[in-house]
Amino acid sequence: MKKLVFLVWFSLIFGSVFAQEKVDIYHPEANAKQDITDALAKAKSEGKHVFLQIGGNWCIWCIRFNKLVTENAELKNLLSQNYVVVHVNYSKENKNEEVLASLGYPQRFGFPVFVVLDADGKRLHIQNSAYLEGGNGHNATLVSDFLKAWTPKAIDPATYKN
Repeated sequence: MKKLVFLVWFSLIFGSVFAQEKVDIYHPEANAKQDITDALAKAKSEGKHVFLQIGGNWCIWCIRFNKLVTENAELKNLLSQNYVVVHVNYSKENKNEEVLASLGYPQRFGFPVFVVLDADGKRLHIQNSAYLEGGNGHNATLVSDFLKAWTPKAIDPATYKN
C-alpha cells in the first residue's frame, strides 16, 4: 500500500511539474511562408528587420532562448524596436522544408537557429545559437551584441559616414 501511495504522490508531483513546462511558442499548423510575408510587410512599414526564431516546442534551448528575450528587458526592447519576430516551427508534424530551403537551410546549425531578413526579404544573416550560449542557457550579453549587430541602423552605410 505504501508503494501505491508513493507512486500516486510521485506521479502527481512530477506530472504537475511537467505540465507547467508545456509551452506553446511554435505552431506546427501555422503557415510559415505567410507569416514571414506578413512580417516583411510590417517590417517595411515600421523600418525594421525580420527576426526568425526557428525551432520547436520540443527544444529546451528554443524555450530557454524565448524565455530570455521575453523576460530580459534590454533584449525585449532591442527586439521590439528593431525586429518583427516570427517563430518558425520545425517538428515531426511540420518541418517547413520549403521555407527552410528558401532561407539557405539554417537547420544545419541545429536549434534554435536565427535568421535575420531585411524588409525586402533578403537574408542578411543566419546565426548558430551555440555561439550565444553560456551556462544553462543563452548569454544575455552575447545575444544583445548579436541583435545590435543586425539592426537596420547597424547595417546602414549612412551610420558610418562622417
